[in-house]
Amino acid sequence: MIRKAVIAADENLFKEIQQALADQKEELFFLHWQKDIIEQLKSVRPRLIFLEGNRHLRQVSFTIKKIKEYDPLLEIIVVGETAAPGRVAEIIRDGAFDYLARPVTAETLRESLVRLEEKISLRRETFELEKELASKYVFEGMVSRNARMLEIFSLIERLAKHQITVLITGETGTGKELAARAIHRLSPRRQKPFVVVDCTALPESLFESEVFGYEKGAFTGAEHSRPGLLQEADGGTVFFDEISEMPALGQAKLLRFLSEGTFRRLGSNKTIRVDVRVICATNRDLREEVRAGRFREDLFHRINVAEVNLPPLRKRKEDISLLCLHFLQIYNQKFQKDVRGVSNRVKKVFSEYDWPGNVRELEKVIERGVMLTNENFIDLAQLPENLIRQAEARVVEDRPYPYLDLTLAEIEKKHLLEVLKAVGFNKQKAAQKLGITRPALYRKLKKFGLI
Repeated sequence: MIRKAVIAADENLFKEIQQALADQKEELFFLHWQKDIIEQLKSVRPRLIFLEGNRHLRQVSFTIKKIKEYDPLLEIIVVGETAAPGRVAEIIRDGAFDYLARPVTAETLRESLVRLEEKISLRRETFELEKELASKYVFEGMVSRNARMLEIFSLIERLAKHQITVLITGETGTGKELAARAIHRLSPRRQKPFVVVDCTALPESLFESEVFGYEKGAFTGAEHSRPGLLQEADGGTVFFDEISEMPALGQAKLLRFLSEGTFRRLGSNKTIRVDVRVICATNRDLREEVRAGRFREDLFHRINVAEVNLPPLRKRKEDISLLCLHFLQIYNQKFQKDVRGVSNRVKKVFSEYDWPGNVRELEKVIERGVMLTNENFIDLAQLPENLIRQAEARVVEDRPYPYLDLTLAEIEKKHLLEVLKAVGFNKQKAAQKLGITRPALYRKLKKFGLI
């Protein structure tokens, strides 16, 4: 239970809250507006405050900010007469958790407290995850507590020490380049270049000149000699990403280089020797590519000295919470926000989704969520459409329908307020979300006395 206090000018609000909490045996303290609020808080030490809101907005906002300066984790629910959405939005932005209209009923208070408990639980879980993340589950930019992934981390450490060619396999978005960079950073070559060759981005006509370089006059437009990516990586590591897309001529030249350690620039007869470690990656089954005649068998055996196979996210779902926190830290910094986690509804969606785009897809979902949310957590409204559709089809509330005692008009009014809160009281977005025109929204707001 959360220790609670009511800040008001008289005991009327205190008795109202006390009555609404009648079925919960909790201590509730009365604090007077006219006395030193911070001194009263130090004496009572509540974790939740019900703040009387029937005062000038500036006074309410000042008090909220003052309380938050004293204790940023102290939660505040403002209670007052039905207020315009703009006033409610201002109060929420100042740091209040919620705004409840009087008279406060047991049902509306219970709903607010359930959401507050979720927020506190989320904060507690985030704190624990942060400790775990900081202590043992981050490996060279990769995050996991999955048993198979921890074995892979150990394998990467061992492979990094030896000058052997490594083939990294796994679906798109599983982190193959991260694994390649980890091998490089843990190797004796860490101070030398790490050069990426994206085989999907180089057409066959440019592959040879880009990778192996060319001499002046080798082709029309070659006005000067240029070293290729292999030469740029001398002393370090060259990473051939999606090597299954490498053109046939490139496969032949790479095989020759791996066999002899030398190559020739396009348009030159001079042999060049470089010292590089080769790491390759693919999201395809190279054995099947060999059988289909699309990939050279001799090259496959040459690059597959040691294989690192990264499992898809759907087979390591215990990592989702850690990965969410990891990406939240990154995108909070990018967008200058303080999003602490995802709601329980989002957690359920994440756990049921198969993540065809794997870790990369999860990262983009979190980036979008941090950018869009106005709260300190990501909820269903901030998810991409495909995930929202899945949520609507599969997420089932565990508690019974909570609005049986409300009239249809009361439910409509409540839904309008919830949608307005979710979009930061942007009326254009609210109208779009409700599937109505903006004038229709204004008529409804006027009907319910919300403007």
